Amino acid sequence: MSACVIDTSAIMAYLNEENGADTSESWLDRGASISALCVQETMANLVRRGVDQESALEMINALGLETHSLDFALAIDGGALIPLTQPKGLSHGDRACLSLARRLGLPAVTADRVWAEIADDVGVEVILVR
Repeated sequence: MSACVIDTSAIMAYLNEENGADTSESWLDRGASISALCVQETMANLVRRGVDQESALEMINALGLETHSLDFALAIDGGALIPLTQPKGLSHGDRACLSLARRLGLPAVTADRVWAEIADDVGVEVILVR
């Protein structure tokens, strides 16, 4: 059972040992769900950093994430968030994460501080890693 839905930014903070790594680790240890779209973003971030595909896959698998496909309903829900999220610069992955958190009734864990500004409007508890 997952305790949260984790965003790419929180995962990257953990993997890069940046500010918020400890908070991200504590949520990962409790069990985290993730959108498959955020897995793609995480893979892309690692490969852009120069991590080879096999090593990146090992790093992602080691996180023990419960991955959820981006189904039709989540895609529609995430797309409908565009008026709230586009002015804040949120990505497709961000919207997928927020939609999944809303569906599962779990907090969304992110390093992206702007999420706190729209949390109430989206109807999701946002946990900021610091």
